[in-house]
Amino acid sequence: VIAAMLGAEEFGIGTASLLALGCLMVRQCHSNTCPVGVCTQDEDLRARFGGFPDHVVNLMTFLAQDVREILSGLGAASLEDVIGRSDLLAQVSRGSESLDDLDLSLIMSRADAVERPARSTRSQRNEVTPSLDEQIITDAAPAFDRGEKMQLDYGVKNTDRTVGTRTSSEIVTRFGPDGLGEDHLTLRLRGSAGQSLGAFAARGLRIELDGDANDYVGKGLSGATLIVRPYGGSSPANEAHAIIGNTCLYGATSGRLFAAGRAGQRFAVRNSGAETVVEGCGTNGCEYMTGGTAVILGPVGDNFAAGMTGGDAFVYDPDRRLDARLNPETVLAFDLEGEAEQRCLALIEAHAKATGSVVAARLLAAWEAERGYFVHLRGEEVVKRERVRLTPANESRSA
Repeated sequence: VIAAMLGAEEFGIGTASLLALGCLMVRQCHSNTCPVGVCTQDEDLRARFGGFPDHVVNLMTFLAQDVREILSGLGAASLEDVIGRSDLLAQVSRGSESLDDLDLSLIMSRADAVERPARSTRSQRNEVTPSLDEQIITDAAPAFDRGEKMQLDYGVKNTDRTVGTRTSSEIVTRFGPDGLGEDHLTLRLRGSAGQSLGAFAARGLRIELDGDANDYVGKGLSGATLIVRPYGGSSPANEAHAIIGNTCLYGATSGRLFAAGRAGQRFAVRNSGAETVVEGCGTNGCEYMTGGTAVILGPVGDNFAAGMTGGDAFVYDPDRRLDARLNPETVLAFDLEGEAEQRCLALIEAHAKATGSVVAARLLAAWEAERGYFVHLRGEEVVKRERVRLTPANESRSA
């Protein structure tokens, strides 16, 4: 109510809702070790979660009741009536000269209500502008209405944002999250895609981009396949350049991303299930990763794998620079061997097939020699839990 009197029209109560569900504010959400199971993908910890919807319902009910009682005492019929009414507030003395040196009169003064109304008169909603997905959904009617397998071709520019996201919503609405077969609807794109290409893209969708893309490619990826390759094909001239922007594959849960070039900073942060191959990434790659598989065929930036508690990362490190870039607090490094090698090799082969990558082709052509330059990274807690016996690469590399 006080915030409303000072002019607030919206109120953030999300943290209070979490507390009602049992959150203890331990502040280790990023570590996958939430002791009450609110923010974790560890099944043992999730079993501790004791929250119920009724807890949030009760919170909101009592909050509304309290606000009504306060408003009633002020003679106001609704919260709208007190927005901007700072004249109803008075500064209270703390009872000591040393505590009364803060003058709040300026924030409690009111502007002329005629020239500046206390309540905002602006429209609070902007209509969603037309997007490429509207055309895609129209063109893909045979896939949606009759279940036909389709391929559609479009040109894109950097103002075409979230391509594939609304299409994915249509897929899930009509078929459910797993109701459409893999790569059922293929979008062939050419150009420079705007932000969030394939964000939250669902299973059944395949997006192939010949060109490059901005930030957030595959954010929240949910089962789709995303392929980004240089226009005109991969070549040694472009293998050292970024082809996708920052914060790609953030929070992905499933699906695949193949990019024949480097990614920007914070690549695959909080990835919990997607598989990906890129040819290098910037700082904070694979940060807080809890699942999935990332194959990095080029250099990585500082603080790689910081807070990574699950999943697998395979880094090609012929110059042995990873030790200086790696954040070792939660991860262990191993040599590439056994079943892990087969998974890594299979992903590189899939990457080569999907993108025509010259980097992947070069590595595959001399695999027996190049395999020794890969480092396999796993979350320390996962290794302990699975009791995996592997030879730490730290020792052999340092020797």
